[in-house]
Amino acid sequence: MNKLNDRVYIVTASISVLENIRKFSEYNDIANEKIIVVDEGDESIRKRNKEILRELNIVFYGPKERAEWFRSRFGESYSKYLSVIPERSHAETSFGFLAAAEDGAEIIIEIDDDVFPYKDQKLVKGHLDNLGDSTGVAMESTSKWINTIDLLELENSNTKIFPRGHPYDHSVRNYIHNISGYIDSGCVLNMGLWSGVPDLDAVTILANGGLDGRPKIRSIGLKRNMDKVIVKPGNYFAVCSMNTSFRVKILPAFYQLYMRYMNIDRFDDIWSGIFVKKIADLFGDHICIGKPILYHDKRPRPVWKDLKIELEGMIINEWLWKIVDEAELDKSSYADAYISLADHINRKSKELKNVEHEKFIKTQTEKMKLWIDVLDKLHLGI
Repeated sequence: MNKLNDRVYIVTASISVLENIRKFSEYNDIANEKIIVVDEGDESIRKRNKEILRELNIVFYGPKERAEWFRSRFGESYSKYLSVIPERSHAETSFGFLAAAEDGAEIIIEIDDDVFPYKDQKLVKGHLDNLGDSTGVAMESTSKWINTIDLLELENSNTKIFPRGHPYDHSVRNYIHNISGYIDSGCVLNMGLWSGVPDLDAVTILANGGLDGRPKIRSIGLKRNMDKVIVKPGNYFAVCSMNTSFRVKILPAFYQLYMRYMNIDRFDDIWSGIFVKKIADLFGDHICIGKPILYHDKRPRPVWKDLKIELEGMIINEWLWKIVDEAELDKSSYADAYISLADHINRKSKELKNVEHEKFIKTQTEKMKLWIDVLDKLHLGI
């Protein structure tokens, strides 16, 4: 077992009863890890969670607890720093990252509440194996983007499928994946994949029979030899936070962006993934994809609402990754690289030629820099 196992924290953002965490516990998968739940303070749901998870080391942070946490650390000016965390958004997981890091976490595993154990896969061990110095397949794409769905065996799919956040530009979707051998290396971030419902955007879900938010397409697991795929420098992929782990050293560059703002949502993990990949490449750190494979039991959801909140983000997404890819960044530290990336994106935002999009991006870059300020004041410059 990885020597950092006693410093592993699990973070989840949820407004539901955490049956999945109970299942992981029953599989003896999360015995020693501290669990941080970022919720909305519903006492009836908390009561149920405390009952079914009573044997676990678990702490809940709703809006009141988060406000008090910031107040106790920042005093009268706490509201400024609290504003870095969006409200009623999955990106509230950024708060869980702060709480875990301050408490001494060295590895954080982020898990969604609709992701469950699958066969003999182990949540913690799978992530620790891939973050550790194990062998991985080195992969790159002729389009600079790895299609993570290509690593999965699919059912009910007769066409090429792309994950949520993968650009639509034909030059990006017309690609060849190349494997250039094996690398024995640790990683700073690992994205586990899924069986069950893949992570798709609303357009793809609608095109595949998903009027209830669940497409007919299903994943049955990883393709052969895809347990650990190390994404080569200069390549990107759509990072989905529902089954992801990372070393706390990258926290300055892994802020989950400010969503549910200007009617845009569901790009917090996508864009934070692009940013951290750019910066990890700068420092020669590896990022990988593969195990653990978990089961995504996606609940019914309003797909038309998802389409509305994804649309403007999809437009920005086509521009943003290219701006990030071309950036020349400060190489002093992860934090300094992140600040220089925020400045670069802010300078380039006028290229959007859309006042609302420019306003949205400027807010993101302001929050990115505030995130670094929060870490500095908490002495978490890492």
